[in-house]
Amino acid sequence: MTLPLDGIRVVDWTHVLAGPACAYYLGLLGAEVIKVERPGRGDAMRHRGGTDKARAAAGMSTAYLTQSAGKRSLALDLGRDAGRDVFARLLASADVLVENHRPETLTRLKLTESDTRAVNPWLIHCAMTGYGRDNDMAGAPAYDVNIQAISGLMALTGTQDTGPLRTGAPIVDYATGLSGALAVMAALMQRDKTGVGAFVDVSMLETAFALMSSTITDLQLTGHEPKSRGNAANSRSPSSGVFDCAEGQISLGVNEEAQFHALAHALGRSDWLSDPQFATPAARDANGQALGLALCDVLRTRPADIWEGLLMEAGVPCAMVRSLPDALRLPPARQRDFVGRGAAGFCGLPFRVQDTPEPGDTPPQTLGEGTQDTLRDLGYTDAEIDALRAQEVVARC
Repeated sequence: MTLPLDGIRVVDWTHVLAGPACAYYLGLLGAEVIKVERPGRGDAMRHRGGTDKARAAAGMSTAYLTQSAGKRSLALDLGRDAGRDVFARLLASADVLVENHRPETLTRLKLTESDTRAVNPWLIHCAMTGYGRDNDMAGAPAYDVNIQAISGLMALTGTQDTGPLRTGAPIVDYATGLSGALAVMAALMQRDKTGVGAFVDVSMLETAFALMSSTITDLQLTGHEPKSRGNAANSRSPSSGVFDCAEGQISLGVNEEAQFHALAHALGRSDWLSDPQFATPAARDANGQALGLALCDVLRTRPADIWEGLLMEAGVPCAMVRSLPDALRLPPARQRDFVGRGAAGFCGLPFRVQDTPEPGDTPPQTLGEGTQDTLRDLGYTDAEIDALRAQEVVARC
């Protein structure tokens, strides 16, 4: 058995989260991934992120480790001609280049998509930027928090009292990583048909828009500007949302008539089904505040975990609000082992492909740890490698 991308070589010239995540996902699908980093400090994410300061000081922060297993680290100075010569030889051997640098950086280093594909017409050049190409903001720098702010996503999060809030995790970064991996897979399939490579243009802003697709469609078709609604459900069903219980909170996703009937019976309030205020969807919409208060009155009589068990058994879409540690103890998390089924026991992909083996067990490498092996693979002799080290074109690892 082989993984889907077995035999594909990916050059990972990225930094921070979105780009490295994209290359990591391709590696989990079987690609050989060579991460190119600048000598000395490497990817800045090696030294920041997470709460383990000792790991960060050693250049192996938890944020870096998350998407670095299974990769070979090549420490290479692309600011020098000799370094770019090495990079050109690497690109000539590759199927995919993933990079997330500003266009002006590519121009300065003579590594634009025209340059890279002149070296290798077979190459898929995947460029991941904040705002995509061919627009007036193409060169603007951006991180996850900036995209959440500028995209409108932050304005939808929180309440009227709290004001805009960033999501608790860098979801745009990781969603962009998934977008990039999907785009590369599509380009590889296209290459099989055309026999030539392609330029892939991935936008963090457009990824954020994609996460809000239904909200955008509603705005376009109705003209109604969306407002932050806190924990109320996007369905706007009055029987959906997050409700306080005797202990904890529970999220209800009761949007269909059959689901409301199941909810009423499970809560011991079958009388709601004949109550003129709640008997029909139109009545519930018209009396949404009253229904919300009635739900709160019942739900506050028992803890959230008790309600979750009763309501799930009755077929009501619901979930107790959990902390991340509690969520990772859930049966799907334990039995499907998302957190350990990736390369070297790190986080995996959010899907499985039938009849494929597990990814490799190569742990994240220290800066430049794979430099010598990579250069040898590219045909450099030990004497040539020593000369590159002496010139500080590659790291002395």
